[in-house]
Amino acid sequence: MFEQLGLIGCGLMGGSFALALKRAGLVRRVVGYSKSPSTTARALQMGVIDVEAPSALLAVSGADLVLLAVPVAATETTLKAIRHLVNPDMLIMDVGSSKRDVVDAARRVLKLDIGVFVPCHPIAGREVSGVENADVNLYAGRQVILTPIDRTLAAKVDQATSLWRGLGCEVLTMSPEAHDAAFAAVSHLPHLLTFALMNSITGQADGKDYLSLAGSGFRDFSRIAASDPQMWRDVLIANREELGRQAELFQQALAELQQLIASGQADDLERLINRASHARANWRVSPGAR
Repeated sequence: MFEQLGLIGCGLMGGSFALALKRAGLVRRVVGYSKSPSTTARALQMGVIDVEAPSALLAVSGADLVLLAVPVAATETTLKAIRHLVNPDMLIMDVGSSKRDVVDAARRVLKLDIGVFVPCHPIAGREVSGVENADVNLYAGRQVILTPIDRTLAAKVDQATSLWRGLGCEVLTMSPEAHDAAFAAVSHLPHLLTFALMNSITGQADGKDYLSLAGSGFRDFSRIAASDPQMWRDVLIANREELGRQAELFQQALAELQQLIASGQADDLERLINRASHARANWRVSPGAR
């Protein structure tokens, strides 16, 4: 059990983590900080946190566990704010959807103390944000990717692994580079495409009328377009190199389909559609993935 969680960012991800940690009996006290005082006050009212902190630094004072539940672009600023209280007995984690940028920020700020930082990416979330949507079951049964580096202390990785498993998660480990390459393909590009799709439709004069005719297929395809704008702005920019590579591959695949449609090559078009249909029909979500 941890004595104190210093929670920086009391929104959906951070709030859900605190609730899950409390239910599992893995923490005695949660001290929380958010940039918005109203968020922290609401988190206290909901029982997500036990104490409001006026700053990130005071949130981690006395903590043996720290969670950064902030947009990835705020990682470096947040680490700078708590740097003076980081100590060898502390476990620091994040929940960002990109990892190389987070690791680079930790290297710059924590320097010799980087061993206590275990970068994490829980494959969980919702299309709504805010502490009012915090869910004690958000992480249950989900995968969590740990991306330690060579300087990450093995004991801290073990500690993080045990913690997430204690919340009912399946824990996987990979490098930050492999993580960002994979999630550019299966998460970041799909979000980019749905943002572009919604904008392409709503940007048309009759776009609202078109949307009124959309059914469940469009609903399922476009669901993630409702995701948090600030979070996804930061993720897409942070992982822009890998995302750019995946976008190029997608553009090539789309162009090939367009060319077959334009030239009326029905057999070849059906072949590519069948290949995609077969791949999707035989794909199975890994246990714990979302």
